[in-house]
Amino acid sequence: MARSVNKVTLLGNVGKDPEIRSTPSGVMVASFGLATSDRFQDAQGNWQDRTEWHNLKAFKRTAEIVRDYVKKGSKLYIEGKISTNSWDDKETGVKKYRTEILVNELVLLSGREEGSGGASAGGYNRPASTSSSSASFDQRLPAAAAAPDDYAQQAEISDDDIPF
Repeated sequence: MARSVNKVTLLGNVGKDPEIRSTPSGVMVASFGLATSDRFQDAQGNWQDRTEWHNLKAFKRTAEIVRDYVKKGSKLYIEGKISTNSWDDKETGVKKYRTEILVNELVLLSGREEGSGGASAGGYNRPASTSSSSASFDQRLPAAAAAPDDYAQQAEISDDDIPF
């Protein structure tokens, strides 16, 4: 079987306060939008900015970090993977699609009180998946819903662990 890669790296600002909810099995989910900007020269030689909005979703401990530390304007570095879901609209029967980035790694680049994208170097950086105390995990919801207690014991973080 051929190997493939599904990896996304984003650096941008949160567009509005994250939406936090829990699944019926108790898994915390954070949904939020991240804006990235591109600068390009148009045909007349004028510089233009183009903003792209990305739908992000984080689960479990990462969702808790988002809930506690991310707000509108926060600057974030994100690593994740693309996931597209489809469903039939209940009213029209038309097939709808939503593409999201499932967050695997999150680094806060704004300070605790900075909401408008300040350049503070502090942040929460989830460790790579090299030990049993790792916070990296597969973000697919069915797997996440299967063992919420196992994950809760793996990587605990307190306010004293946050460098800002």
